[in-house]
Amino acid sequence: MDIGICTFVLLLLMASSSRSQSVVLDVTKHATISVGEITEALIATWKEACASTSSSKILIPKGTYKLKQVNLRGPCNAPIEIQVDGTIEAPADLTQLDGKYQWIIFGYFDFFTLSGVGTFDGLGEVAWKQNGCGKNKNCNMLSMNFGFYFLNNSIIKGITSKDSKYFHVNVFGCKNLTFMDFSATAPATSPNRDGSKQITILNVTCGPGHGISVGSLGKYSNEEPLEYITVRNCTLRNTDNGLRIKTWPTTPITYDLVSNLHFENIIMDNVSNPVIIIDQDKVTFKDITGTSATQNGVVLICSSGVPCEEVVLSNIDSHSMELVSMLHVPTLNQIFWAMHLNVKLRKPGFDLFCFYSIVCLLCTY
Repeated sequence: MDIGICTFVLLLLMASSSRSQSVVLDVTKHATISVGEITEALIATWKEACASTSSSKILIPKGTYKLKQVNLRGPCNAPIEIQVDGTIEAPADLTQLDGKYQWIIFGYFDFFTLSGVGTFDGLGEVAWKQNGCGKNKNCNMLSMNFGFYFLNNSIIKGITSKDSKYFHVNVFGCKNLTFMDFSATAPATSPNRDGSKQITILNVTCGPGHGISVGSLGKYSNEEPLEYITVRNCTLRNTDNGLRIKTWPTTPITYDLVSNLHFENIIMDNVSNPVIIIDQDKVTFKDITGTSATQNGVVLICSSGVPCEEVVLSNIDSHSMELVSMLHVPTLNQIFWAMHLNVKLRKPGFDLFCFYSIVCLLCTY
């Protein structure tokens, strides 16, 4: 009797475990697969996974595959993970891509995971030779590698975005989206590359390029706020900027568009402008270390009309640069005036430390 009960319980546990495991769908095994081309197979596999009432894993194994422009979107019935261990190449022919949209779009979905050790190669080198967007603003728009739209409780981890034709990633309308061990690579000769809530970026290495920029913000009057962004344990090498909040200079509403940004444990290696703060509030920079390619470390640009409030600078240690500098304030009196009127720090006593650092560094400059 006891043996029978134990066997029955064991079978129930095995059945429960089986139901909880994701169903693995190998794209290369799908009936619509072509030699080296996975577009139709990926779309068909996504539809199958999206219709499933149990969690699914879509597998793209080691190998090199061609992929056309795709839009994989929900809503779906259960969590989906796409594991990419191979190299996926974008179309080299610009006529096969609509530059108004990203090469690969994931959207309108909860509990999505994009993982693996694979590479998404935008083949940008070919496009940059055909299209002079780096110098000509009237050129035809080029596609970014990724678009993540209205994803909730989702993770992007381990993958590499290589040589995107334009920016690497566009994130819009997402909530609780985490980037972990994500790499974006492009040569220094490539053109410019680059309102959501609760975005976390972890263990990301990038460079050369423009660094980690938030924005641009304030171009349109109906923009949604950008809140609770965390960037932690990242490395920036040979970038033009390190951590920057980009705003439109003639727009008065940018002050309300972004708040509660937290940057922590960031390593800068030969970064031209490690930290730039422009008319922002509730921003924290903690444990920022490394070297600057210029004498600028932290640049505060705070206007009297839109002051910087609750800006916290903690344990910033960079070599070959000033710790803090202000734009267009050549005398010490003006610096004190600018700091007192335009920068409001929450903790008593911290402002004395901040003033002292500025004065001493400018005296030795």
